[in-house]
Amino acid sequence: MAKVLMAMSGGVDSSVAAALLQQEGHEVVGCFMRLGNIGEDLDESNDISIKHKGCCSINDAHDARHVSAKLGITFYALDFKEDFGRIIDYFVDEYNAGRTPNPCVRCNDWLKFGRLHEYARSIGAQFVASGHHAQIIKGNDGPQLHMGADDSKDQSYVLFGASRSRIGEMILPIGHLQKSEVRELAKALDLPVCDKPDSQDICFVPDDDYAGMIERRSPGSLQQGDVLDVEGNVVGQHAGQQKFTIGQRRGIGIAMPEPAYIIAKDPKLNTVTIGGEAMLNCTTIRATKTNWLIDPSIEWIKCIAKIRYNTKAASAKVRQVKDEIEVVFDEPQRGGAPGQAVVCYQETRVICGGWIETVT
Repeated sequence: MAKVLMAMSGGVDSSVAAALLQQEGHEVVGCFMRLGNIGEDLDESNDISIKHKGCCSINDAHDARHVSAKLGITFYALDFKEDFGRIIDYFVDEYNAGRTPNPCVRCNDWLKFGRLHEYARSIGAQFVASGHHAQIIKGNDGPQLHMGADDSKDQSYVLFGASRSRIGEMILPIGHLQKSEVRELAKALDLPVCDKPDSQDICFVPDDDYAGMIERRSPGSLQQGDVLDVEGNVVGQHAGQQKFTIGQRRGIGIAMPEPAYIIAKDPKLNTVTIGGEAMLNCTTIRATKTNWLIDPSIEWIKCIAKIRYNTKAASAKVRQVKDEIEVVFDEPQRGGAPGQAVVCYQETRVICGGWIETVT
């Protein structure tokens, strides 16, 4: 048995994961990542705030400590506020650059399976565990990252950035379970979070006011600009391109003969372009900052691929092109956006992924 650092979020998944590890005989050390001034409002000092309904609020910290006490495991709260500032800066910079960020993937890469692994080594822990719905399966070429058994809760997409060596240091105790089974286990174990709802919010955006947070972190960055149609005609004004994301339909504020969607943004010209739904479709994606979990291939590999966390993987092919990957889908896909991730699979195994640069 091993010493395992368990990332405790205060939710039902990580709580059950900790209990399962303990039942297997591991020495479990629980930890909660303090990422900011929990429960406070953001102010003009550009300080970091964690709202109450996020994944790392003051209530979550209490729940994580309560579960650890019930299980009788050592518990630490780690101050990662300075590190978390890097994720918020990334989030703001991506929006200002006209891209669509994915802070949850970055949090996993940089903190949960970055800084936590460093801390694990400092306390002599051989593994870092979490409550993600994904699986580590031993294969002929070593540990492999696979989709979770529960299709509706699969989180392998947000873990694609973990290196092959890092995967060998990860344990995902609940990935083979359905969410309903996790809750049943929580009730059977009499864990105080058995009925706690899942968190679906970005923890550092108070009241879902993305634009307000961006303005506070980069004063003057939101500027009025033109809204264009697909022919380049000015059809209206916007109050900041950061307020819009590719594929957005609601809140555009411009009446058009047919439903209009955000199809493009130009941060240099500060323009937003709207068009019909069909213009959101793409078949080819180029991605940078790639991560291969099998040996890279310059030849086409048949796969299935996802361009958003909450979409179903679609048939495609992928290959390495210099330091990028190129993904071509069999059928047009809607809503690929620069800044988001594309993740490729062979059956349930994650084979590679990267950050979307261009879509066509």
